[in-house]
Amino acid sequence: MSIVRHPSSLFRRQPSPRLYGKRIMLRPIVAGDFPEWNEVRTRNEHWLVPWEPKRPAASADPTRDRSAFEHRCTARERERAADHAYPFGVFVDQRLAGEVNINNVTRGALQSATIGYWIDEARAGRSYIAEAVVVVARYAFEELHLHRLEICIVPRNTNSRRVMEKLDIREEGVALRFLEINGVWEDHVRYGITVEEWTARRDELLAAWVSG
Repeated sequence: MSIVRHPSSLFRRQPSPRLYGKRIMLRPIVAGDFPEWNEVRTRNEHWLVPWEPKRPAASADPTRDRSAFEHRCTARERERAADHAYPFGVFVDQRLAGEVNINNVTRGALQSATIGYWIDEARAGRSYIAEAVVVVARYAFEELHLHRLEICIVPRNTNSRRVMEKLDIREEGVALRFLEINGVWEDHVRYGITVEEWTARRDELLAAWVSG
């Protein structure tokens, strides 16, 4: 079996991608998105904070601090250029609706990454994130040439788990005290999909969520 390796210099030369589903557009979030980011994230704090890692007390809040938000954008672009992560804002009708990110890219023999996502509560229930996961999975497998994607979710986060159910992503079990979430080491249900599974289901998933 041959393993495809990708020098990070190859990724630095690529422009920031725009990806499309049937109803959504994905692109990296940039400094100019701060006003919309501020509005969406502030309005959704009650909805999002319980499911996110706790921010260090000494760090500035990118939700409210423009310079911290700009630093976040720069750091995420640096991660993309180094082939460590591929973050995307989810835009519906040209308005920010959430994020879906390919994180923790590992090359070598593993060729794997994790996916994380969130959605504006006002947009929830319309399957935008399910669509976004299919779009980034296609990018991860067909453009980044990864072999495996993993999505890890707190068991009681039924909204996020519903995305996996809609897409029929394979459940792999529970990892105990897997990640720190809002100050607590939480168990996570682990879901996974490999490139072999993607190839077998590609036409079905793209017809349902991207084209057709």
